[in-house]
Amino acid sequence: MPAIVKLQLSLEVLAEAISSLDLTEKRQLQELIEQQIFEAEEALYEDDAETFSEIQAVRAEYRDGESMTIDEYLAKRSHQG
Repeated sequence: MPAIVKLQLSLEVLAEAISSLDLTEKRQLQELIEQQIFEAEEALYEDDAETFSEIQAVRAEYRDGESMTIDEYLAKRSHQG
């Protein structure tokens, strides 16, 4: 198991460390940050009662055939044309 190290850095020190990375490392860091942002936002949405209710309502619309995905729409459209 890899060792876990927690650091407290100022944003300025972190920015300096990032600037020293090469392009490949910066892209890897970007992917990591984007994934963590996505996960954090998803957790917020799941915790928000209003958003949760909206998601449930949309899922019910799809289930009941009241809405369709873009792929379903395009497939239906191509069969009609």
